[in-house]
Order: sequence, then structure tokens, then C-alpha cells
Amino acid sequence: MRDDLNDSPALQSKTQRIWQRIRALVRQALPVAIGILAAFAGLLLYALLYPAPTPLTPQEANDIALDVLASATPPPAYSAQVYQVILPSLVYIQTRDENPADENDVGVGSGVVINTDGDILTAFHVVDGAAEIEVIFADGVHATAVIISAEPENDIAVLHPDRLPEIVVPAVLGNAGAMRIGDEAFAVGNPLGLAGSLSAGVISGFDRAFTPRNSEQRLEGLIQFDTAVNPGNSGGPLLNRYGQVIGIVTALAHPSDQNFFIGIGFAVPIQTAVSAAGGPRY
Repeated sequence: MRDDLNDSPALQSKTQRIWQRIRALVRQALPVAIGILAAFAGLLLYALLYPAPTPLTPQEANDIALDVLASATPPPAYSAQVYQVILPSLVYIQTRDENPADENDVGVGSGVVINTDGDILTAFHVVDGAAEIEVIFADGVHATAVIISAEPENDIAVLHPDRLPEIVVPAVLGNAGAMRIGDEAFAVGNPLGLAGSLSAGVISGFDRAFTPRNSEQRLEGLIQFDTAVNPGNSGGPLLNRYGQVIGIVTALAHPSDQNFFIGIGFAVPIQTAVSAAGGPRY
């Protein structure tokens, strides 16, 4: 009797439905299982092909750091860039008085080309009273120059040479009003006749007044700086870190009768100086 019940159509149908459900669940779960197995297999294969690197020892890490530092090339200093920018515009000025046989009547100063006509901005006292003014450009061209404009009250003069170099490179004029105390200041000129010399320092004051030795002319509105300058720098450019002219070197402070730099120099702001060349104050 029990065997007959087990073989009944209803029981067989129920059993078939159960197996159908099991097979359906297996078919649904199979792709997931295969994916998981494939992922594990991939991770295992990656680990075999690309094993983890061996950690560096402290000595190895230090050696690598030293090699990198040794191979690194530091950027050029601002002073080096400034010098390359201004050098083509720098002018060596030599003056002679009426008696050319007297070596004491020979003066040396500096100047800077300010336009494509080759006009040269310098300090008035460099060329004041000179019977002859000779200028030497950066490429070695010699020329005779004359004063075409001057503002003695600001110690500024503009020269025009009778001969120009093959390529005239005017300096880029900056804005002294944009400078602050502590900003870098570079002077390029011919101190003591040493052509093309550069010195570096900082702006140390603004709106200074000063009366140069052996002069009754009081200069006002000057830039004060501690960049080293000496006789021969007068008339040369005072520059910012970008090589732009922010002033024209005019005087040294002398607490004694010795004519050498003691840490304080003065320059006429470029916006004042360019007025002597016919340009507007700015």
C-alpha cells in the first residue's frame, strides 16, 4: 500500500518541481560562482607574475635620496638672470675735461640705453662740464655722445651717440612705486672703471633727500638701497629682480671724506628720470 502512494502521480509531480527549482537555482548561482573563482584565479596569477617589491633598507633609501639631490640642477639666481637681461643695454661712459693731458680730468660713469634711437640715460653729474663724452656699448662699439636733455635738479641727463651698435637693445623700464622696503635691488655699472660689474642688495628706504658732497643741489624723492656701489656706478641702472630699471644711481652717502661705499646709496626713481628724456612721469 505504501509503495503505491510513493508512486502516485501527485508525488512524482511535486518531486519534479523540487528538482526543477534546484536546477534553476544552480543555473543562477553558477555564473556568480565562476566569477568568484575567476577573480581568485586572477589575483593568484597577478601575485605570481608581479610579486610585491622588497622594502628598501634605510641605507638604500638614503642613497637614492642623495643621488636625486646630486643630479638636481638648481634654477639660476635672480642676480644671474638680471645681469643677462640688462647687459646688452649697459653703457660705459668716459668723460674728459678741457685738458686731455691731465689724467685727473678723466671721469668714468655708467648709463643705460632707453629707446631704439640709442638715447642713454645717466646721472647729470657724470657728464656735467665735460668737454668730451665717449660711450662704449656692450658690443664694444665706441661713440662720441652729446647731452640732448638734462634735469640738474634731479641729477639726470640724456645722451645721444653719433654712432649706434648694430643691434640696439633698450632696457625695460619698471615702476619704482611697485617696490617695497626689503625687495631685492641690483646695480650694474662700471665701479672704479671695472666694466659690467653687478652687485646685489635690497631697497632700504624711499622718498629720501640728500645733498651730494661738493654740490649745493639737494636731491629729493630718492630711493635708498644697500646694494654696493662705488664711483663709476653713477648713472647706471638700479634694477628689480626681473631686470627692469627702477632707478638711476646718483649718489653715495659719505660720513667721512672717503669716497667709497659704506652701505647707503641713492637712486633717482625711474618715473622721475624718464621725464628728462621727454617721457611722462608715471
